[in-house]
This record gives sequence, C-alpha cells and structure tokens, in this order.
Amino acid sequence: MSAVPEVGSKAPAFDLPAFPKGRYKLSGLKGKYVVLYFYPRDNTPGCTTEACDFRDRHEAIAAANTVVLGVSTDSVDSHQKFIEKFELPFPLLADEDHALAEKYGVWVEKNMYGKKSMGIQRATFLIDPAGKIAAVWPKVKVDGHAEAVMAKIQELQAAG
Repeated sequence: MSAVPEVGSKAPAFDLPAFPKGRYKLSGLKGKYVVLYFYPRDNTPGCTTEACDFRDRHEAIAAANTVVLGVSTDSVDSHQKFIEKFELPFPLLADEDHALAEKYGVWVEKNMYGKKSMGIQRATFLIDPAGKIAAVWPKVKVDGHAEAVMAKIQELQAAG
C-alpha cells in the first residue's frame, strides 16, 4: 500500500467510472483545482453529511475554478441513487477495486467494535491546476470540513 501523497508531489493519476458522465481522468482536469475526497460508503450518516456540505458550498467552489469529486468503493448505480436522493451537483467516482484508494494511501485496516476489516479512511486531497498535491486532510472529521477546504482554496488562489 502506498503512503499518503505529500504536499508538492505529483497527484496519483486516475481514470474511473463515475456518475454522471461515464468516466473521469485527472489528466482531463488540468487547469482546475480538484477536491478529491474519499469517503467510506454512500448513504451512511457521516458520508451523507460530508456530501451535503460540499453540495451546499458547490456554487462557491465551482466559482473558484474548482471541481469536486467524491470517491468510494460503491458502484456507479449506488452513486446514482446517492446523487439523486441528495441532489449532489458533483460526480462520484466508483473505485470498486479500491486501487485509487490504495494509490492515495487511504485503503486502511479499520477496527469497528473489535472486528477488523479493510476500508476507506475518510480523507481529502486538494490538487492544484498543474496536477500537484496542494493540501491534504488525511483523517477528516466531517463537521466544518467542506468549509476548511473552501478556505484553503481561497488562500491558495489569493497567494498564487
């Protein structure tokens, strides 16, 4: 398993199926900031709160030349239902074999009530327009997270 990419390093590439629009490639997003957020499961309480927080800030994020992409191991069909249920205005990528989560170092052993299993650790990566990691939130706490990401985007754009 890979380590979490560091700020300043080249963002690991991806080409994944998504809802909507079929597939997303990092190379197709050059010239924009990309919020790549990994979450454990569609339709779970924390993941729903996080997705809705990004939804509620989407207009401001998009106005800042930034694309939001959510990633979980759920299927495209599951993503479609999640997007439609909560009116999410951004794509969700289906990393069903968890290869991308592994590249970003967020496929980890979890321990829930004494039961160990592998799963996605909630984490967010901000990728700059040149395809480099601009910021990392390796262990996301949902409350206030989308707001912190937006603040970082504004800070980087003001500095750049």
